Parts: sequence; C-alpha cells; structure tokens
Amino acid sequence: MKISIASGKGGTGKTFVATNLFRLMHLQKKSVVLVDCDVEVPNSHVFLETTDVENHSVTDFRPDINLDACTFCGRCVEYCHFNAMICVPGAHLTKVIPDLCTGCTACMVACPVGAITANQIEVGQVTTKVTKDGARLVEGRIKVGTMSSIPAINATVAHATSHYPADYYLVDSPPGTSCPFIQTTAKTDIVVLVTEPTPFGLSDLRQAMDTLDSMNKPYRVVINRSDLGDDAMENYLKERGVEVISRIPFSKEIASCYASGRLVVDELPKYKVYFEQLLEKILAL
Repeated sequence: MKISIASGKGGTGKTFVATNLFRLMHLQKKSVVLVDCDVEVPNSHVFLETTDVENHSVTDFRPDINLDACTFCGRCVEYCHFNAMICVPGAHLTKVIPDLCTGCTACMVACPVGAITANQIEVGQVTTKVTKDGARLVEGRIKVGTMSSIPAINATVAHATSHYPADYYLVDSPPGTSCPFIQTTAKTDIVVLVTEPTPFGLSDLRQAMDTLDSMNKPYRVVINRSDLGDDAMENYLKERGVEVISRIPFSKEIASCYASGRLVVDELPKYKVYFEQLLEKILAL
C-alpha cells in the first residue's frame, strides 16, 4: 500500500503528519518505508535522527548537438515548449539553454537529420537513511538550479519500491498542485490531504481535491490545527461528501515539540492518540 501525505499548500503540517505516522507504524512493528519526495526541500530526516547508508546520483537527458550534421531548420526550437532551444541559421548556431531544459527529449524526436543525441547530466541525489532503531527513509533531493524535479521524484519512488520491499510506503509529497504533486500522487494508492481551516487552506484544498478528482485518485482529509478559523472548511467538505479522517487541534505543546525537531508520538502521549486513530482509519482503507 502506497500512501501519499500531501497538501495543496506549504505549511499545513504535511511533514508533521508523515513523520509521526511513520514513527508510529515502526513502533507498531509494521513493515514501512518513508519516501521523502519533497525533493526541493526534503526535511523528514530532521525529525528522525538518521544515518546515511546509501547514496546515488539522479541523471536526466540533455541534448548534445552535432553542428556539423545540423541543417539549422529550427524544428527543435518549434518543438521545445520550454523555450530552451536557440537556432540562428545565419550564424550556423543551434544550442540548448541548460537551465531551461526539462529533459523531455522533444528536440531529439523533432530533428529530421539526427543531429541531436542524448547526453546525461546529474540533476539530483537519492539517499537512503536509517534511524537508530532500524527504520528506513529514502530521500530525494534536486541540485540547486535544476529546472524540473520530476526525474528526482521518479528515481526516489523507484529506488524505494525496488530496493526495499515493504508492506507500506509512506510518501511525503511536494506541496501544491503542480507537476511534482501530480507525479507523486499518481504513483500511490490513496492520498491523505493535510489542510488547515483558513481561507488560504480552503482555497488550496479545493485545487488539490479537483486535481485528484480529475486523476480518479481516492483521497481523505486531515484538518490540522482544527480548532482555529471558522466552519467554512467543514461545511465545504460536508457539501462535497469528503471524509475527514482526523482533526488535530492546535497546541503550543505540539508547536514547541515540532519546532525542536521532536515527534509528538514520542514526546506527547495525550496527542499520540490522534495519530493512532488516524493510522487505524488509513489502514482500514
């Protein structure tokens, strides 16, 4: 079972929920791997005191242009939707702008004379980390300046599922509803959307739900800091018939625990029950 912990926006408590669920599942002797696909700023390891045990590079396609074979027809420019190709026939120049290239290979497909071939560059890293008590975390991280996070996300999920067989994969997804969110959630069986009862939280939750509906991907909602704000979110979810599987209250104790890099399920027994009930509902799905 692959479970995405996702959110329509940053700051709702996605990693907070993912890390505490992961810790609880490990304490309950479940076979589980945490997969951190928030590859721009992966931080699940901060709360788990891990040691790196394996690391390998993620590479992606970049075009290699043979100017001797190039006819400077400009088809590569026409096919590139990211404006990463330049062709100046009068100057006998065709080149790629590496910082704009997403590795889609459209230019190579478009070239009628085969002047563009594949080259590989490093775009990120996949690191396997282990906690003191043997729990495993697979973390993806892109290099600064990399245009697309998709290759790193794909490599992270593929490495975790192919190298570390487990009953459960808990995937800490990228925030938002753009390509990284879609690419990550598409690889999982169910999505747990973590939100907060604020106008921004509701607006972004709507977008996330609409996106998942268009993908025919099942999801449930967790409302973090549920006793703040008003009833707009609860009313909206009720209208759409979406199940709220947990309501985690606001607490200065929780905020202090999280800010110091500690886990609620280890430090605050009175709030651990929220995660026990949440886990029970997720596994029942």
